[in-house]
Amino acid sequence: MILVTGGTGLVGSHLLFKLTKNDQNIRALYRSNESIKKVKKVFSYYSDKIETQFKKIEWVQGDLNDIPKLEEAFKGITKVFHCAALISFAPNDYNQLKKINIEGTANIVNLCISYSIQKLCYVSSVATMGFDPIRISEETTWKSEEVKNVYALTKYAAEKEVWRGIQEGVPCVIVNPGVILGPGYFNSGSGLIFKIIRKGLMYKTNGITGYVDVNDVVKSMLLLMSDKHLNERYIIVGKTLSFSELTSKISKSLGVKAPEKIAKKWMLSLAWRLDWVKHKVLGKKRKLTKNMCKTLHSKNLYSSEKFLRLEKDFHFKPISQTILEVSKVYLKESKAC
Repeated sequence: MILVTGGTGLVGSHLLFKLTKNDQNIRALYRSNESIKKVKKVFSYYSDKIETQFKKIEWVQGDLNDIPKLEEAFKGITKVFHCAALISFAPNDYNQLKKINIEGTANIVNLCISYSIQKLCYVSSVATMGFDPIRISEETTWKSEEVKNVYALTKYAAEKEVWRGIQEGVPCVIVNPGVILGPGYFNSGSGLIFKIIRKGLMYKTNGITGYVDVNDVVKSMLLLMSDKHLNERYIIVGKTLSFSELTSKISKSLGVKAPEKIAKKWMLSLAWRLDWVKHKVLGKKRKLTKNMCKTLHSKNLYSSEKFLRLEKDFHFKPISQTILEVSKVYLKESKAC
């Protein structure tokens, strides 16, 4: 039996859809009934047999720090896909990020050891990669003293927990996706980009990073869970784009005007400071942080060469196609509201 953590998130829900199509025995963690509804909605994008596939999932309510519930979920499990994580770049969320991303992953690893799990797949992020101005690969050196991004720090520490599991005999594989684009979650993560651009985005930047379709992430995870891939990490990026290119493509697919003005560094510097003041004075949730602004101007050129060398028949979906498909879903759902 397969266990999926984070089954109600973007990657987890798409993974569950794929697993149920393959008639796998599946168990998944969830936190609320409302979150399960989101998974059903994702299933509806790809199938008209939602209930038939959904019934193949055994749901266990709990979270990554609820050890008794986790032990219940691990009974009879042979393989684990650990997709659960908190995504936030706000420094004041550090303790919560640490609790979920680091301690939660440590709990999963410990149970994988205790229950002699055959293999663990951990969904990390390119945020844990080192930096190189020419090409960023799995071998690029991470320099923790240069990283102030709280999300990256906790995901990197979570990866170390997975490597500990490897040392203690748990076969593992780590995937490091770029920014994951996919339908169904337009109020959080990368889905917010579509919502913000539809409402009207005035500024863009020339920062560069890697993007990947959610279904390509899922396909890579399933391929890497085969016996030939052991104890390695793989960057999963379909296309490298500037934020300017991305916003132009999304704007076109949504039928809105693309932003024309470039946000200068000094403008973003002022913006994150004003956002900090709003947070301190009014208690509003941070929307822009110093590190987020730095990322918007950073040029990160990620390479998926290592993965593609092993899986020669794998072809990433064109990001332009992904953007069109996600935009179509967003427009349909926004009209229904």
